[in-house]
Amino acid sequence: MTNVRNENGTCGCGRSPTGDCIGWHALTPAEYEAKTDKEKEATFENAK
Repeated sequence: MTNVRNENGTCGCGRSPTGDCIGWHALTPAEYEAKTDKEKEATFENAK
């Protein structure tokens, strides 16, 4: 899944699928890698 960044998003780390900060900057690299595409897509859909 490709991150869809909001033009004026608040995510500075680039991990958020919405472009807005959702706290994923606090995840370890292993925790972030464990996020499935399905989880990332659900996060994006819930943010709409």
